[in-house]
This record gives sequence, structure tokens and C-alpha cells, in this order.
Amino acid sequence: MSKQIISTSDAPAAIGTYSQATRVGNTIWVSGQIPLDPATKELVKGDMEAQVRRVFENLKAIVLASGAGLDDVVKVSIFLVDLAHFALVNKVMAEYFREPYPARAAIGVASLPRGAQVEAECIIAL
Repeated sequence: MSKQIISTSDAPAAIGTYSQATRVGNTIWVSGQIPLDPATKELVKGDMEAQVRRVFENLKAIVLASGAGLDDVVKVSIFLVDLAHFALVNKVMAEYFREPYPARAAIGVASLPRGAQVEAECIIAL
């Protein structure tokens, strides 16, 4: 099977040696997204909710650019510098995904790129 790279200007360009998403067959892997504004390439201003919301907006933009929808997401991995924000992530994620929800992992980490407090990646099955 061939590998197809997915890219959109509606999400931040990669800040390292990776693609926004890669498709092989009917599976798409979306790279981790931090709360970067796609226009300014800077972390969003505001509280933690603004950061979480920007992360999900970035994921959504890449999912849509792949030709899929959020209902096609089968796994989400979330990385948090402070797990005290777990409930907030649940609240915001429920605005983007509906039941049956995708599988998910929430992982506490020491730090994230550019000082972000949250990052998320996902897997899509078509």
C-alpha cells in the first residue's frame, strides 16, 4: 500500500520532522497538535479552555482535510502537563465528539513543545 501525506493550512504547519497526517489504506494517523494558531504559528492566548479548544480545532481541521469526519476517529491520545485539567478536556472533547466516543488515553507529561499545556493526536479508520 502507498503512503499518502495529508496537509492543510487550516491547522498549524509541522514544527518538526513530521507530517500533519499520514494515510495508509483505510487508516489515518494524525500527528499531535498543540494549541498553535494556524495563522500566527503562536500558542493561543487565554486560559486553559482556549488551549484545549484550539487543540481540538486543529485536529478537526486535519481530520476534515483527510476526507474523514470526527465520527471516523477511533482513538484519541491526550497529553497534559497538569492532569488537574482532565475534567476540562472531557467537557471540551464532548463538544467535538458524540457517542459512541472513540477510545482514548490521557497521559500526564513533564512538558510539551513550545510550553504548551496540552497536546492531542488521533487515529482514523475509514
